[in-house]
Formats: sequence, structure tokens, C-alpha cells
Amino acid sequence: MTVTPMLSYEDAGAAADWLVRVFGFRETERTTGGAGGMHAEMQVGDAGRVFLGGPMPSPKSVGSRTADVYAYVDDVDATFNRALESGATSVEEPNDQPYGERRCGVADPEGHYWWLAATIAS
Repeated sequence: MTVTPMLSYEDAGAAADWLVRVFGFRETERTTGGAGGMHAEMQVGDAGRVFLGGPMPSPKSVGSRTADVYAYVDDVDATFNRALESGATSVEEPNDQPYGERRCGVADPEGHYWWLAATIAS
């Protein structure tokens, strides 16, 4: 089984650009439909994929979280800083967890939470 999250965005094109800039995703597909609708498929590494759709309600427009994404990255601190510089909001500063991960959290410009982690020596 392969699981791929599908995230709703008001501006899926801007969200796709943000994922490229912050996490190094590669856009593998973008289709547009009537009334400005868009679907994008994003990939990072060999297996990491996210689908984006819009315009649809996002956490920003509904006023509550709709999905969280937990992503393993090479450098938690650098990715956290790059996300903030690109318009994300800090949810949790980078810190070492007792279960052997360094972790932080950001909310992307439309409010989806991204938890960024790396395994550390225990």
C-alpha cells in the first residue's frame, strides 16, 4: 500500500511553489479544470508524494486544522528557518524529543501543519 496525502488549498499553484522552495519537492503533474480548479502532484525523494487541490477551503479559510503532515528531513533547523523565511508560521521551535528525534512544527501560508523531524543519536 502507498498512502499519499491530498491537501486542499485556496491557491494550489502558490502552495506547489512553496513546497518546491521550502522542501525541495518536484512538481510531477499539474492539471487545470473549469472555474480555475487545479490539481498538482508533488514528489520529494524516491517515495514522498503530496497531492494538492484547489481552489478549495483550506485551514486558513475554515479557521481550523484539517490535516497535519509529518516529514523527515535532513536538517530540521535549516528547513524550519527556510519555511519561516518563505511565509510559514512557527508552531513549535526545533527541539530534541525523548524518543530520539529532533522535531519542530510550522504552519504553511494556508494553515496546514508540517511537523519536521530527523532521527538523532539516543
